Amino acid sequence: MKLKSILLFFFFINLHAQQNVLDSLQLKINETTSVIERAELLNALSDQYKYSDPNEMLKYGEKALQLAKNNAFKIEEGKAYLNIGTAYIILGNYEKSLDHFVWAKTVFEGIETTSQPAKEITQGIAKAYGGMGIVFSEQSSYDKALQYYLISAKLYEELKDEGQTSKIYNNIGVVYKSKSLDEKALIYFIKAKNIQEKFQDPNSGITLTNIANIYVKQNKLDEAFENYTAAKQYLDQYPNPRALGEWYNNLGAYYVLRKDVALAQENWEKAITTFERIDDSFGLADTYLHLAQFHLDQKEDNKALRMAETALKLATKINVLEQKAVSEKLLSDIYAQKGEVSKALLHYKKFSVVKDSLTKESDIRKSVEAAMNYEFEKKELLQKEANSKRELLLKEKVKTTRTQLLFGALIVLLLAGIGFLIYNRSQLKKTLTLQKELAEYEQKALHLQMNPHFVFNCLGSISSFIVQNGTDSAIKYLSKFSKLMRLTLEYSKESLIPIDKEIESLQNYLELEQLRFNNKFNFSIQKDSNIEDDVALPPLLIQPFIENAIIHGVIPKKTQGVISIDFSVTKTALNCVIIDDGVGINQSLKNKENFVLAHKSMALDIIKKRLEMIAEVTDKEASIEIEELTKDAKIIGTKVVLTLPLQYIEN
Repeated sequence: MKLKSILLFFFFINLHAQQNVLDSLQLKINETTSVIERAELLNALSDQYKYSDPNEMLKYGEKALQLAKNNAFKIEEGKAYLNIGTAYIILGNYEKSLDHFVWAKTVFEGIETTSQPAKEITQGIAKAYGGMGIVFSEQSSYDKALQYYLISAKLYEELKDEGQTSKIYNNIGVVYKSKSLDEKALIYFIKAKNIQEKFQDPNSGITLTNIANIYVKQNKLDEAFENYTAAKQYLDQYPNPRALGEWYNNLGAYYVLRKDVALAQENWEKAITTFERIDDSFGLADTYLHLAQFHLDQKEDNKALRMAETALKLATKINVLEQKAVSEKLLSDIYAQKGEVSKALLHYKKFSVVKDSLTKESDIRKSVEAAMNYEFEKKELLQKEANSKRELLLKEKVKTTRTQLLFGALIVLLLAGIGFLIYNRSQLKKTLTLQKELAEYEQKALHLQMNPHFVFNCLGSISSFIVQNGTDSAIKYLSKFSKLMRLTLEYSKESLIPIDKEIESLQNYLELEQLRFNNKFNFSIQKDSNIEDDVALPPLLIQPFIENAIIHGVIPKKTQGVISIDFSVTKTALNCVIIDDGVGINQSLKNKENFVLAHKSMALDIIKKRLEMIAEVTDKEASIEIEELTKDAKIIGTKVVLTLPLQYIEN
């Protein structure tokens, strides 16, 4: 297996520093009143999320796209298409990714250089071509990938943008290497290296490793070692565990060629330690395959057997057919060397089965790629025809416009005075109407929000039950999930729902989570007998706190947890108290910090804003209090008190 070396137009980044950037951009979006600035900030936020969360990148890219389209901000529209295309690459949806890069190129090419800086337009076109190159490279369509990479590289060279040029050079090198054109690959890797070293690019370690691997293939071992050494310096300076583990694997293979058995094994052991630290099963399987082949060559059959079996177990766990095939073939060779013919034959048959699966998978992928390429070429041809027609129409339009300008100017002057008076009157009325509608829509938008992760987790759990032959559990889970979705959709459009319906929804949700987490907690919901049946509250206001109590409170506990929900009433207020005996607020925050892919929850901010609006509309108290419960200086859980104005369903 080889190190994935295509660069998606971004550098290594510190996660803590990235979170600071995300927070800063989000704050600016909330504060700005400029529409164009908001579109720019949404694109910037989308671009930042490519380091950590492609789904968030996609979400903010689509928001930027909609805003840019509505306001004819062509540059931001093109950037939004680029961001969405990149998000789809990371998510593995290459067809959608390709469409968005083509649309980005079309938008940038349609912008007149008189209205926007030519440099910014050219950068957009270059990025679009580079994105297309990545899509085709990922799909193993190397000739097409090379075609678009070379166009992109030429544009970046004209812009004198050395940073982006080095990334394209690296990707061109990867394509040539995949085509086994090592000399050409080496030329572009060295071009990339020269630029990267000039700017101390963190990706230099990967590029230098690529160069070293080619020198190994050419049996230029001294040059290879020199580049491996230089690569290690960058990997130490800019930590990248995956790249470091691959570096150890490559160096182990290098020392085998050097006949230095001890150093080869030492580097593979370091690779295992590195991959285990990040729980990288793919990298571990790769390393154990190296060791299995090494011990087989050394006639150390038992060691080779252990390594091959470990590799097969890891490859089966992550279902990587290539690694499974290599593992089965090694096991067959090991048993053959041991003289155990029946076992050797058994594993060779298993190898043949996996190899057939690989062939079928490859055939399916090629047919899908062929269809995608056909559609792309068809779209590209149609786009060229559309561009030609558009140019002809523009020329005709210019001629017609010149003759109409004189007459138009006179009409405009006559109508301007009348229009100005009408506009002022209508604008005032429109502003008042929009303000009223905006307040209504904002209220609806706020209480329509529901955490998509919960929906995805539910669907994932259903899938897991089915895979594990838990059909009854899956049916039960799906029934409760559909009921909850029906209740949510039924009442999400309402501003108030009866308290009994809210309790029913919460009961259903908690039972779902009990199933999902294998009864890791118990719960109770109590309703004061003084609460009348027509008492109502806003929908989807309490569920996020219960979700937090489950995910961040009781689930991290080693023992079974308890969650209680109590509804009570006073003369003017409805109170909801949520108590869990989980790990507490501070420990929950520490857990989030230690979890690399933790995302920033916006539920509390949304609820606070909803409460502000409820208080403003009803002129009554609407508040929330959250405290950590302690006993004898020991944390025993978290308490949330939600106070709402006493409201009733109108008959």
